[in-house]
Amino acid sequence: MKKGIVYLAGGGCGDPGLLTVRAKEKLENCDTVVYDALVNPEFLDYVPEEAERIYVGKRAKSHALPQPDINKLLVKLGSEGRNVVRLKGGDPYVFGRGGEEGEALYDAGVAFEVIPGITSVIGGLAYAGIPITHRDCVASFQVVTGHRQDDAEDLDWPVLAASKGTIVFLMGMKNLGRITQNLMANGMDPEKPAAVVYRASDPRQRVVTGTLRTIEAIATEAKMTAPSLIVVGDVVTKREKLRFFDNKPFFGKHFVVTRSRAQASSTMAKIRELGGSALMYPTIKIELVASEVDKLKTAIDHIGDYTHIIFTSVNGVNIFYDVLRQTGRDSRALGGLYVTAIGKQTAKALEERGVMADFVPKNYIGEALIETLRPILTEKDAILLPRSENARPVVAEALSEICRLDEIKIYRTVREDAADFDMKGLLEARQVDVITFTSSTTVKYFVEKLGAENLDLLSGVMCASIGPMTSQMMRESGIPVSVEAEVYTIDGLLSAIEKNL
Repeated sequence: MKKGIVYLAGGGCGDPGLLTVRAKEKLENCDTVVYDALVNPEFLDYVPEEAERIYVGKRAKSHALPQPDINKLLVKLGSEGRNVVRLKGGDPYVFGRGGEEGEALYDAGVAFEVIPGITSVIGGLAYAGIPITHRDCVASFQVVTGHRQDDAEDLDWPVLAASKGTIVFLMGMKNLGRITQNLMANGMDPEKPAAVVYRASDPRQRVVTGTLRTIEAIATEAKMTAPSLIVVGDVVTKREKLRFFDNKPFFGKHFVVTRSRAQASSTMAKIRELGGSALMYPTIKIELVASEVDKLKTAIDHIGDYTHIIFTSVNGVNIFYDVLRQTGRDSRALGGLYVTAIGKQTAKALEERGVMADFVPKNYIGEALIETLRPILTEKDAILLPRSENARPVVAEALSEICRLDEIKIYRTVREDAADFDMKGLLEARQVDVITFTSSTTVKYFVEKLGAENLDLLSGVMCASIGPMTSQMMRESGIPVSVEAEVYTIDGLLSAIEKNL
């Protein structure tokens, strides 16, 4: 039996970008992941599909699995020769019970390693605009658990109250009143600045500030709940200058992205970079058309017969190059062709393969392509057009009147039926602010998945279109067009949304 190992890994404090490179590497190669409630669910996407996923999360007094049983589980998995990632929120050793788990593994003779994580004590406060130390006012800090293993055991309040540094309480929201009263009763200035940070570094982050005397009332009025940090110290006054996360343009906005799974992740990453949260609601997926792929192979075998090749999408580029490799060729095969790419992303996909498009129309619609190519084409030319079965016929019809055009419909866009969440339920709960539509097909299949009878739930939701053709389909389908991109790209779409939020 192979020797197992357990990695006690910290997942950071909320923002998926704060996961360490080493933790990501181990997730990508594990047999089993054992994870907590505060772990960002996106991290599970890194785990191999065949790996076992075991949830052992804790919420207040509700434990999916008690800690002693978690220790036994890790020992069992490691003893079976598994490659295990024990994934925790924050850092394994900052009130994460990683030390207890490590000791249990050591006593059982199971190999383990620790992968530190960015604790909310540091990273979470930074996202709230509160530095844990600052040369102007604070030279030290203490980190304190808001509840103890033994409720009868109390904190050393006189020592804490006399502290001149920052004090951060974790897991202490239910005891906020007791914490502030004990600090003041033991001599801490009631006017000492204080803050509560909810879901630090997450798009749902909220921050309230006050003083030791007022923070409980302020947090109660704001309905602040766990998971939250409690911060006491003069560094809280630095927030107005140092806050950056909740000043981002999409902060606090909840987006739904309707692209295919393969394309949604890049859009979602851009939304998060602008401070928003994003859910993937794929409405489309790509299917190869086998008979047309065979035709493309034949066309590639005679690639020298063509003078032009037109790529209309990233999908078209990807599939074309897959077939090109199958025929034993690479980008050199396009050396004698005039290459046209519709859209910056299509051009970028070609560039990544060493091909610079000769022409990229400014407007990413068929009519603009026709008007530009018409003057340079003659009856002696021949065009290869590998594209979607769903594409509008206008380009093929117009260009085929000038010269030979071989349109090969190598893929089709079909409806993606799987969904990771209840879209109707989210809309009913008013938990969606923006829905992005990037093609006519995303609109068509969104309506089919949600149900035309439920479109009234879109009232109050910003429905954003990437361009005129998409907008036309939205209107025909009964979806209001809240905003339309001036530049028909994802960046153009997000820019238009930002201007109208």
